[in-house]
Amino acid sequence: MKQIKIKVKNNEFIIGGSKDLKLIAGPCAIESLDHSMFMAEKINNICNKLSIKWIFKSCYDKDCRSSPDSFHGVGITEGLRILEKVRNEFEIPVTSDFSDPMWAKETGEVCDIIQVPAYLCRQTSILKAAAETNKPINIKKGQFMSPWNMKNSVKKVEYYGNEQIILTDRGTFFGYNMLVNDMRSLPIMRETGYPVCFDATHSVQQPTSMGNISGGQREFIPHLVRASCATGIDVLFLEVHDNPKNALSDKNTVLDLKFLERVLSEAKSISDTQSDLEDKYGKEYIKHDS
Repeated sequence: MKQIKIKVKNNEFIIGGSKDLKLIAGPCAIESLDHSMFMAEKINNICNKLSIKWIFKSCYDKDCRSSPDSFHGVGITEGLRILEKVRNEFEIPVTSDFSDPMWAKETGEVCDIIQVPAYLCRQTSILKAAAETNKPINIKKGQFMSPWNMKNSVKKVEYYGNEQIILTDRGTFFGYNMLVNDMRSLPIMRETGYPVCFDATHSVQQPTSMGNISGGQREFIPHLVRASCATGIDVLFLEVHDNPKNALSDKNTVLDLKFLERVLSEAKSISDTQSDLEDKYGKEYIKHDS
């Protein structure tokens, strides 16, 4: 398993090949400096209490909105200024996605991980630009992609000289306006040799099911978190908001902040148990040709 090392001042940790579950969390979109700082403080307190290393995630530009009237973000300049403030204040890594190759370099100057949006996971120009930042890259599996075909996105990033990759599952299209989770995706993607992540909040999305915005079934987030942690994921991804009904982006799928501690406590317990079992019995298990 290839490892990704991240360090912000005295805060250092490894993704991949580590027993400890890591977390990527934050509001879907950056709403303001004050809100970002508030959310970072609340999440940080919970993670410190549970001894979970985490990365703050919030996006400066939501280029995939269904409607031009939807909130698209605060923009790259203001967004990166806010992310840098969060990074310095709490000494935690930060991440954001980008959807224009021209934004990659500037994003990489602030963000510790570069996120490739699911709908652009095959886009060569995006993958090339992400690779050339020389930062770790979180590639989200497209809802239209099979897990075994994600190796092609991996090969593109490797081709452009970057071998710091995380692969994230966020559900797969199941007919119209519906996603389904195949937990086989996580060990299948791990066969690439890179760490895997599960996005539990986007996985409950019902894409554009409400006309010009996406619906969601957030009541299933805890169930999916528990199931994914039992597969032995390296990272858990959760979009979190203190007031979901008034969130400016993905209000139907974000996890309410008041439930975060319980969800993470369950996730950590299951992840730790999985690691203990691997220590006891080894990682080798049933093989296709056995």
